[in-house]
Amino acid sequence: MAHGGGNKAIIAALSANLGIAVTKFIAFLLTQSSSMLAESVHSVADSGNQVLLLLGGKRARRAADEQHPFGYGRERYMYAFIVSIVLFSLGGLFALYEAWHKFSDPHPIESWQWVPIVVLVAAIVMESFSFRTAIVEANHVRGEQGWVSYIRTAKAPELPVVLLEDLGALVGLVLALFGVSMTLVTHDGRWDAVGSAAIGVLLVLIAIVLAMETKSLLLGESATRKDVDAVKAALVGPGVPSVIHLRTLHLGPEELLVAAKIEVPAASTAADVADAIDAAEQRVRAAVPIARVIYLEPDLRHAVAGG
Repeated sequence: MAHGGGNKAIIAALSANLGIAVTKFIAFLLTQSSSMLAESVHSVADSGNQVLLLLGGKRARRAADEQHPFGYGRERYMYAFIVSIVLFSLGGLFALYEAWHKFSDPHPIESWQWVPIVVLVAAIVMESFSFRTAIVEANHVRGEQGWVSYIRTAKAPELPVVLLEDLGALVGLVLALFGVSMTLVTHDGRWDAVGSAAIGVLLVLIAIVLAMETKSLLLGESATRKDVDAVKAALVGPGVPSVIHLRTLHLGPEELLVAAKIEVPAASTAADVADAIDAAEQRVRAAVPIARVIYLEPDLRHAVAGG
């Protein structure tokens, strides 16, 4: 993924969430609606998350140094993992607490009854714009993949995070609208608590999915099957009859480490082997541009086969 596309989606989400958070909080102050408070905190958490993603992207662009010779690309994964923690704690757990508090002491919405409906509808419109931007940017990079497959296999975390956050925000707004509407119709504040609880459960589930996917990236994922096949095919050429074994590792979303043991002819001179390795590296970088760190070990096929 081009990081610029990810930043565009993040900035669109941040702009929407900041405006939404302010209007939701004003609506809560006027109505004391539990669902509105849960949604206010949700939008604040989302805004903080988008700032974290932008910060992670900036820090990941630092040049490699002696202490971190492979660079800082994985900072993007770390900040995405922090986002899942924030969403779980500040968003999901707070909404569940607020639901418990409101259910134990329910109050109907007695003043400014039209405010939460107007705010929620306006928020749905703004959030839909943010979600649409994320979908458009994701469509540029996901190819023929389905959405679930894209979320699970994407190496760049920003767009999947924004997509899940925006989807959660839209569903959460619908749940809040349901809770507030039922409270206004029935004059029973427990419906407001139900809406808040549903938002909390939704955010906790999304946070768990994000944590699982970003944890895998933090541990270190190999290249996609398509890129692995392309690297293997590119390695074979003049002076390299075959690939004995191959390992790949993402140092960051757009930086791949390639380590391979390659077969060289038994009669090759040291100069022949060096030329073959240089040519193989050039072929790999041409086939898979993100393969920026390449280590190739020459060996004889029969020696390996013989143990």
